[in-house]
Amino acid sequence: MAGEDTTAKARHGGREARRRERSHKATGLGRPYITRNIPTYDVLSEENLLKIEAAADRILAETGIEFRDDDEVLGYWKAAGAKVDGTLVKFEPGMLREILKTAPAEFTQHARNPANSAQIGGRNVVFAPSYGSPFVMDLDRGRRFGTLQDFQNFIKLAQSSPWFHHSGGTICEPTDVPVNKRHLDMVYAHVRYSDRPFLGSITAEERSEDSIDMARIVFGEDFVDQNCVIMGNVNVNSPLVWDGTMTKSLRAYARAGQGSVIVPFILGGAMGPVTNAGAIAQALAETMAGCAITQLERKGAPVVFGNFLSSMSLRSGSPTFGTPEPAIGSMVIGQLCRRLNLPLRCSGNFTTSKLPDAQAMTEGVMSMLAAIHCGANFILHSAGFLDGLLSMSYEKFMLDADLCGALHSYLDGVKIDDNQLAVDAFAEVGPGNHFFGCAHTMANYETAFWDSETADNEPFEKWEANGSTDAATRANRLWKEKLREYQAPHLDEGIDEALKDYIAKKKASMPDAWY
Repeated sequence: MAGEDTTAKARHGGREARRRERSHKATGLGRPYITRNIPTYDVLSEENLLKIEAAADRILAETGIEFRDDDEVLGYWKAAGAKVDGTLVKFEPGMLREILKTAPAEFTQHARNPANSAQIGGRNVVFAPSYGSPFVMDLDRGRRFGTLQDFQNFIKLAQSSPWFHHSGGTICEPTDVPVNKRHLDMVYAHVRYSDRPFLGSITAEERSEDSIDMARIVFGEDFVDQNCVIMGNVNVNSPLVWDGTMTKSLRAYARAGQGSVIVPFILGGAMGPVTNAGAIAQALAETMAGCAITQLERKGAPVVFGNFLSSMSLRSGSPTFGTPEPAIGSMVIGQLCRRLNLPLRCSGNFTTSKLPDAQAMTEGVMSMLAAIHCGANFILHSAGFLDGLLSMSYEKFMLDADLCGALHSYLDGVKIDDNQLAVDAFAEVGPGNHFFGCAHTMANYETAFWDSETADNEPFEKWEANGSTDAATRANRLWKEKLREYQAPHLDEGIDEALKDYIAKKKASMPDAWY
């Protein structure tokens, strides 16, 4: 029996080793981003796009947007020719589009490992984990406040997967670290446990500047001044308000030549109208204004046109995610963004489910496919999103990572060449015979199909004999295995020490704040 167990393990280990080797070739970690080979999907005609743009222009010109607690940005708008009345700013049609002409259509976010630098914009697609959850959950311990260890764990899991291109940002809130100091630990964790691009803090201007300063330690001041190495993900206070915390943070990133992702968060019926077209027009107005600020601060600063449409239960007032209306709305956002010639962040893997169950995956796939087909270049919330973004789930993270792997193959489209057409294989096999052992199959079987880590594709009897596990249980085993096997990428000792010194001095300079 002992000999049989050893042989079985060896066979399983051989299959697993081959699977991992395949996943780490050009379709895995060797690919720092995806270049899409399928077209985007346009749902509106030119006539209807013009109607939405005209509605956004009316909102900007007649209602306007408030810019609170940032006198400098009000000065920028006055100098640019906008109508400023206190904190209310109104814009003539076409003004923001003209300002946005200096923003790059495509840019590189450099990683500390140059092989992992991501190209954002154009036909490129970048997957990043979810962002911003105060809670985490898993099948063993349930739902709880996130900690720094959880934060580090999710970075390690993302780094261990061949299906992500970006380390993300606030994957979960490390609530065991003071609010005014946790950004230092988060940026350090991204640098220490990943060698992919990452997002910095945006919760205060000085925290944004700390994030950029830490990036300068990693990359060097001169390099950072001329290249994008870090981005901030900033949100509009919809409807039609930009507060100083956000505008000062996005200006800090733009001032340093770093990237900003500009995102309105519109719940239809709460922070925007219940009608899709109205919410889209609002999103267009709010996002153009935020993107334009980056160009007023520093022409040519990289900026990503972001969007987060969502719905709500009009019976209870609860937010709903992964629903069809925001998904199809994302398609229109993609069309509007392409007309501005800006990189796009749109949609993601959204769900309101409280468990990594069928609801979670159904809603997640709907919203994730919307991101794929609308032409999103930077897809935040690609994995882990649960409970309406209130919770980051270990099991959902692994299931979503698997979906990201499948989407690599989906975005590759259908390649056409002599090998793919397989005409010689038909000649070898002939009518009525199978292709299982033919030369063409043997030459292509290792790369022919994407290979899931979480799906069970065995016969029923074998699945039953192995414990009748569901997908969440298999994902639970998988994230634990990944953390056990994780190995940190190399980090120069001098850079590591300089980062630790910077963090220590910053933390010592201020008392803990838990607000």
